[in-house]
Amino acid sequence: MTALAALGITLATFGFMEFWAWFMHKFVQHGPLWFLHRSHHVRHPHPVERNDLFFIVYGALSAALFITGDNGGRWWFWVGVGIACYGTVYFFVHDVLIHGRLRFWKKSQNTYLRALNMAHKTHHKTTGRDGSAEFGLLWVSPKYLELARERQSKIKKREIKNE
Repeated sequence: MTALAALGITLATFGFMEFWAWFMHKFVQHGPLWFLHRSHHVRHPHPVERNDLFFIVYGALSAALFITGDNGGRWWFWVGVGIACYGTVYFFVHDVLIHGRLRFWKKSQNTYLRALNMAHKTHHKTTGRDGSAEFGLLWVSPKYLELARERQSKIKKREIKNE
């Protein structure tokens, strides 16, 4: 397997995972597996929630692809790398930045990350299985990017005015 092919498979898998995460979230987690995902939509004092089982499933899938992938010699090893990379980004953006499950990354002033946060907050306005919007993670609707830009602009204007 060439380095270019390995990189291509990894990046394609990473990109596909955004679509897959959206699809699973909208039609499976807010569908037949709501009994697991529900824990993510309600406040609770526990550091772990049933919804975390999804991380275990994708982690196990990725590990199985690594183990059987002949140390990078088989194409599916690189699919496992793409899944693992997406899972890592998902963890840091969703669990750490948006939900603050680990307190080392404070809210960002980055327009894109603020837009992601706004979209996710919109998703969590509905605590039930039905009626939610914004199911993706890394792709954000342009309307949230515009809102984030407007808020950043207002903050900057206030800062200048207070100087």
